[in-house]
Amino acid sequence: MRHLSFNYPYFRNGVHVMSNKASIKVRYFASLKENLGRSEDHLVYTGLMTVREIWCSANPGQPLPCNILAAVNMDYVDLDSLIEAGDEVAFFPPVTGG
Repeated sequence: MRHLSFNYPYFRNGVHVMSNKASIKVRYFASLKENLGRSEDHLVYTGLMTVREIWCSANPGQPLPCNILAAVNMDYVDLDSLIEAGDEVAFFPPVTGG
């Protein structure tokens, strides 16, 4: 798990502080989790961002996989949906049936 900051970090007495109001939990599932080598990130957040921008900020240099699925607070969303402080964003590879 990594902690990443946007715009400015929150410090109190020289210690980085995660605020529930200013954080986003980003979760990765299945092959995404395997390829990234982690299951989640916690991002410090200070302004509106899209799901696509969350991926790019949490995974610099990693292209957004084709046909990726995303959910915000357990509801599937479009990659251009806006994220607010306190949201949980999840990324899934495409689901196939048999």
